[in-house]
Amino acid sequence: MKQTTLNFKQIGLLYDARLPQSRVMAAEMLEFLEDMGASAWVSDSWEPEELSAKISHSNLLITLGGDGSMLRTAHLALGQEAALLGVNQGNLGFLTEIQPSEWRERFTQMLTGPYWIEARIMVRVACRQQGGQADTFDGLNEVVISRGGAAHVVRLVTSINDSYLTTYTADGMILSTPTGSTAYALAAGGPILPPELKNLLLIPVAPHLSLERAIVLSEGDRVNVKVHTRQEAVLSVDGQFNIELSDGDTIDIYTSPYVSRFLRLQEQTYFFKTLTRRLGWPQGS
Repeated sequence: MKQTTLNFKQIGLLYDARLPQSRVMAAEMLEFLEDMGASAWVSDSWEPEELSAKISHSNLLITLGGDGSMLRTAHLALGQEAALLGVNQGNLGFLTEIQPSEWRERFTQMLTGPYWIEARIMVRVACRQQGGQADTFDGLNEVVISRGGAAHVVRLVTSINDSYLTTYTADGMILSTPTGSTAYALAAGGPILPPELKNLLLIPVAPHLSLERAIVLSEGDRVNVKVHTRQEAVLSVDGQFNIELSDGDTIDIYTSPYVSRFLRLQEQTYFFKTLTRRLGWPQGS
């Protein structure tokens, strides 16, 4: 192939070893990229120990999989400048950009343009457990505080910007980014936020005699939650981290200093078109 001017010269291909077709497609993509003159590497996305150095020297990470794989890549790339691009091999693929049948055409566009970079906010959670230091985690979708396996509610004493809001008696609470508004937050009855917004969503899960409406927080708001539970509770971040909570543990949630950068090949008005297509809603004439 004739070599062309490349926008990305160090590209990582992350496949999901649980999907046999993912490994095969990644090998085909590697050959294509090298023929185009790009420097690329391939790795199983479930081998994080081997990926750190490679990711730090890459400016584009292509993920083969679904939204879960994209979330995993976002965590692996935390604090790096690499852009993320998803090839959908999952069910919905809200975060992915390319369908498997079109990857050669889209890769050519990716290497030569036009494209644009979409920055999405992340959420940070600082969890202070009884007698311990605060552990900090970052997420792209959401932070979830929920009851454990037993069928009991938790009481969540909730403040916003150090001002008491309410005490939720519920199965749990979701603190979602705009990216996560189409995930668990949507299933829990929350609104859909366009990805360019910088607001967080606060959504109670199955509240009992408590404030039941979702709240859209202002940009920069900080949420503090004190957990009261007779049994264990759980803190989850993007489904990637799960931390057991005890009665009296406190949690602070706010916008992370990090962002995730997505490479987009569609027009900048893509979001609602993609949303209606992924959810199977009727298309306009």
